[in-house]
Amino acid sequence: MPELPEVEALRDFLDDHLVGKEIARVLPLAISVLKTYDPPPGALEGATVTSVIRHGKFLDITAGPLHLLIHLARAGWLQWKDSFPATPPRPGKGPLALRTVLTGGDGFDLTEMGTTKRLAVHLVHDPADVPGVARLGPDPLADSFDRDAFARLLGGERRQIKGALRDQSLIAGIGNAYSDEILHVAKMSPFKLTTGLGDDDITHLYTAMRTTLEEAVERSRGLAAGRLKAEKKSSMRVHGRAGQPCPVCGDTVLEVSFSDSSLQYCPTCQTGGKPLADRRLSRLLK
Repeated sequence: MPELPEVEALRDFLDDHLVGKEIARVLPLAISVLKTYDPPPGALEGATVTSVIRHGKFLDITAGPLHLLIHLARAGWLQWKDSFPATPPRPGKGPLALRTVLTGGDGFDLTEMGTTKRLAVHLVHDPADVPGVARLGPDPLADSFDRDAFARLLGGERRQIKGALRDQSLIAGIGNAYSDEILHVAKMSPFKLTTGLGDDDITHLYTAMRTTLEEAVERSRGLAAGRLKAEKKSSMRVHGRAGQPCPVCGDTVLEVSFSDSSLQYCPTCQTGGKPLADRRLSRLLK
């Protein structure tokens, strides 16, 4: 799933490629992709893109008075095209979900692999009209989001720190992969409770969060959209690397499986050498 660093890199890429250009047409091609119907996609025809910004994991393409909000979900992606075939694509065929064409002939496709369709596009007058945007917590890379603001957020929580980092209504933009990475840098168990964090723990965790995300954004900056997935995968320290050696201590990276996802961690770096039980057991192996 694209998270804050990849979505920020896409925002930067689209800012260079879209702003100042006129939209010729927007073609929804999957029945599930468009979540709003008023105004219709045709309302964007002839509008000039004025900005591309990011709200957590959402891209916001502003054209005239309208905002095209895109959430790529788990299996969605954006593919830039310098040109398109003359024949329009057939709806419902393959992974293509939505096509946006500029008057210059270039533009982008939104695609989604797999059978679970969660890619979401909203066309609205105000981003706050999209529930997923309206409920977002602060951006972890915002200048105003300092260590004390982070401490205040965690002070009202009683849950495992991995879940807190992933909660979009608490902190916007961090998902499964970067929460694993942040906790590895912070040398904390994903099952540690927020109520067990002391002042030094909060400072250490905040620093790990900022540096992990900032470094990932910097690595992704300037990359073409098609290269971002490979960059993310290659830079992971523990996420997606179960069975491989930890790059810090050499211990074997372990995994905890959930019904629809998994987490990875280093037992030496994060849990005092103890393996975590399967999450379904909800306890640390003694």
